[in-house]
Amino acid sequence: MLQVGSALVSLDVIERFFICDLEKCLGACCIEGDAGAPVSEEECRKLKEILPVIWDDLLPEAKAVIERQGVAYVDEEGDLVTSIVNGKDCVFTCYGKNGMCQCAVEKAFREGKIDFYKPVSCHLYPVRLKEYKDFAAVNYHRWKICKAAEVLGRREKVRVYEFLKEPLIRRFGEKWYNDLCEVAEAYLKEYGK
Repeated sequence: MLQVGSALVSLDVIERFFICDLEKCLGACCIEGDAGAPVSEEECRKLKEILPVIWDDLLPEAKAVIERQGVAYVDEEGDLVTSIVNGKDCVFTCYGKNGMCQCAVEKAFREGKIDFYKPVSCHLYPVRLKEYKDFAAVNYHRWKICKAAEVLGRREKVRVYEFLKEPLIRRFGEKWYNDLCEVAEAYLKEYGK
């Protein structure tokens, strides 16, 4: 781990390569797993606020879940997460061409209908944050469904922290990201990675 400001960054975030390869995975991270994406109370309020705008893009099963339990719930670990359908699919999943999963929230943002991109945890994936009292742990979540992303990242020589520049700046700020780049470059040079 390397410390950057008040965050501890896993070496995997710096050493490993990654570029989402949606043509290969079709957005499987939105429909696989056993819990929804972590959200803050503020993000949960925002999701409720924008719900009428994205409602028509949601699947009938997702609408039923939202009507029954809302846009989010507290999971087994006590974290607030987006609601899911059938124990795995995010309720905000919609589908595009070739069956590719899309985020209805991000779709509406890109169409200029709303001013909220999507939850930070989704934007940051494959990085997962663990918030503590005095610091945040920034970890790379390796998942077999993202193998194609690792292959593409290695081929293009793009590391996890480089691929996630925009969401890392969104969460931690530009100065923090610039500091991360300095620390990462020094580490990679010293250890020949």
